[in-house]
Amino acid sequence: MSEALPFEEVYWPDKERYLEYYKKSVYDIERFWDERARELIWLKYWDRVLDDSNPPFYRWFVGGVTNININALDKWYGTSVENKVAYYWVGEPGDRRAVTYGDLYREVNRLAWALRELVGVKPGEGVTIYLPMIPELPISMLAVTRIGAFHSVVFSGFSAAALAERIVDAKSRILITADGFYRRGRIIELKKIADEAVRLAAERGVKVEKVIVVRRARVEVPWSEGRDLWYHELLNEAPPKAYVKPEPRQATDVLFILYTSGTTGKPKGIMHSVGGYMTYVYNVFKWNWDPRPDDIFWTAADIGWITGHTYIVYGPLMHGMTQIMYEGAPDYPNPGRIWSLVEEYGVTTFYTSPTMLRLLMKYGDKWLEGRDFSRLRLLGTVGEPINPEVWKWYYTKVGRERAPIVDTWWQTETGAAMISPAPGIALVPLKPGSATYPLPGIVADVLRDDGRPAEPGEKGLLVIKKPWPGMLMGIWGDPKRYIKTYWERFSKPEEGVWIYYPADYAVKDKDGYFWLLGRADEVMNVAGHRLGTIELEDAVLMHPAVSEAAVVGFPDPVKGEVPVALVVLKEGYEPSPKLEEEIKAKVREVIGPIAVPKRVLFVNKLPKTRSGKIMRRIILRLARGQDPGDVTTLEDPASVDEVKKALENLKS
Repeated sequence: MSEALPFEEVYWPDKERYLEYYKKSVYDIERFWDERARELIWLKYWDRVLDDSNPPFYRWFVGGVTNININALDKWYGTSVENKVAYYWVGEPGDRRAVTYGDLYREVNRLAWALRELVGVKPGEGVTIYLPMIPELPISMLAVTRIGAFHSVVFSGFSAAALAERIVDAKSRILITADGFYRRGRIIELKKIADEAVRLAAERGVKVEKVIVVRRARVEVPWSEGRDLWYHELLNEAPPKAYVKPEPRQATDVLFILYTSGTTGKPKGIMHSVGGYMTYVYNVFKWNWDPRPDDIFWTAADIGWITGHTYIVYGPLMHGMTQIMYEGAPDYPNPGRIWSLVEEYGVTTFYTSPTMLRLLMKYGDKWLEGRDFSRLRLLGTVGEPINPEVWKWYYTKVGRERAPIVDTWWQTETGAAMISPAPGIALVPLKPGSATYPLPGIVADVLRDDGRPAEPGEKGLLVIKKPWPGMLMGIWGDPKRYIKTYWERFSKPEEGVWIYYPADYAVKDKDGYFWLLGRADEVMNVAGHRLGTIELEDAVLMHPAVSEAAVVGFPDPVKGEVPVALVVLKEGYEPSPKLEEEIKAKVREVIGPIAVPKRVLFVNKLPKTRSGKIMRRIILRLARGQDPGDVTTLEDPASVDEVKKALENLKS
């Protein structure tokens, strides 16, 4: 494991202070979360902090009544924050908007009025939102929750079939979308995709009655009279000073559904609660980012995923933060786009994925040279384990060896970060590649396959042993799948023991630091040895020529599977047999002979979503000679053909 890095005195690590706070937090978790929840505004306090009478269907702050709008918007009205910028929005073509908290408050109220009075949305009803990264997305989410409904946000990169599946599962009769948006210099005609999804949903028995369309790209769109409504016309019909009182919600009501992939291929509708999610997100945001009034915060992610829900919408707004929201691709029109915005707006806190960092790292350091990053004080990573090489590059080249990295582990299901540094409490010494310790109130461990605790340094399975407020309430419409997916692996119901299993490999070192090793279901069985793809990819990425890597198991008649690495090289490097052997040698050095790839295949692009996530499942299907399935969500569908050709050459 890597050693801790030194930091300037302004970030002097205080491990003992943090561990003392943590110890108190888990001694009595109900008392701890009771105190944390009281930092927020409630219409009625709870009768019971935690109802654990029907595990694993835990319910938090039972009897409590609130509305998340009160804590994200209404509490700022009439204060100095009202005139503070909530979002500096930048469109890919360069158009810009500055949306203040007052602007946000007024538009949310007008849209809430229109949804309730003109569209007929009722409390407890689900509204599907299919929007790109524009301010109308958080505005729509807040308007929906303000009137007591819940939202289901669908990533704007998803296909019509994927959108239809989510509409059908949530039984939504209202859809909010846009005419189009910009991506790599071209317009994605979102309304056409939405119309096809509505048609597919109708074939499956769910009728979308109203489609509300935001005018973003100003392109002509197909129109269905009586069903389709322009967003701006709805707002114009609302009173200019419309006010909608936030609908009182039970803490245990559903705040939103967000769909996440499952190993079966059918998306899981993850339900989050009003009171538990609100409490957890408010506190974790504070611990992660130590928010300050003059901060410029940027989560370079998409609101279509949980990262955006928590760290672009609800968390920052509850703390009165000013944020950057960017519509386009991170390397368009050039690889310096992200870094130019960090410099221009004086970003203080920057949070993104290792995938994006590897992409930007590929283009070299020239795009970073000479930039003024003097205001950057915290960096963050999310979405997957970060390998030490990228961690060090991020720390030295972007953070200039003075901005600590908040490496966060969490899932859609957990609501917000679970294991990560907490500068808002006390910064512990950091180790490149480790997410450090569990956050306050979180009881985490690493177990062997048989359920016994793993030894320090021994690879095992990550588990959470106590419930927490940000936890999912269940899977929409499928309680059996909820138990089977998350609780069956290590729980002992007959003994009253319930253990949450997130299906991730991890190691806990001798200092108690957690090292996340990737998904336990993304494994290969090589001659009886189970190898995690993330471990192999990290080893490949240690070679200085490698920018991105995806490792999959290729069928082998003797070993069952053998690793094959698909690699994108950094600028200045060319594919060669010599380079292939060097990369294999690096894997042999880091992991051992059993992990050495049969082949290293060089490609220009890997199949990735528009949010930058490598689609390993598609690569795996191609390796097995199967149809790759729906590729419309990919940033560049042509990447599939390139990978397919490389794998076919391997077969021959």
